Amino acid sequence: MLPRSPASRACFVCAAAVPALVSASAFATTYLSAAQAEQALFPDATAFVAKPLALTPEQSRAIAAQAQTPLQTAFWKVFAATSNGRVLGYVITDSVIGKFDLIDYAVGVAPDGTIRGVEILAYREAHGGEVRTPAWRSQFVGKNAKAPLSVGVDIANISGATLSCTHLTDGIRRIADYATRVLAAGG
Repeated sequence: MLPRSPASRACFVCAAAVPALVSASAFATTYLSAAQAEQALFPDATAFVAKPLALTPEQSRAIAAQAQTPLQTAFWKVFAATSNGRVLGYVITDSVIGKFDLIDYAVGVAPDGTIRGVEILAYREAHGGEVRTPAWRSQFVGKNAKAPLSVGVDIANISGATLSCTHLTDGIRRIADYATRVLAAGG
């Protein structure tokens, strides 16, 4: 039974909403910092140098068309992994929505645009954290923008994590195309 006074009802409603707000963030887990992911993806690198993300409108349209999803680079950060002045590859961090919450991840790409690895930095969903398993992440290794990079085609789905799998795969596909089209081309 709800309290009768307006002030009591407002407090009751607020108190009832707090567990819903807390429960969503109760599942948030940070696994790696961006710096830790960089080191995991390129253990031989001696430095990680920020590289400005600059895309022409034509490159943006081409990447979105190739990836078959809108290109949103607001969360992207690009770092060149170097050793003795030589570029070993790049680490691109991004965030995509899972089902309800953001998933932060990093993709390591070789200078030719081939994916070296994927690391999950933070996962905030109640279900589907299996996208962090090495077996699922390793499906991307060795692929590039020419691979389908599609759940159900060359990337396995995880039951109960379909949206997380799909949205991560979409994000990785955009990054693979960017790596091939811009980074490997010397852009």
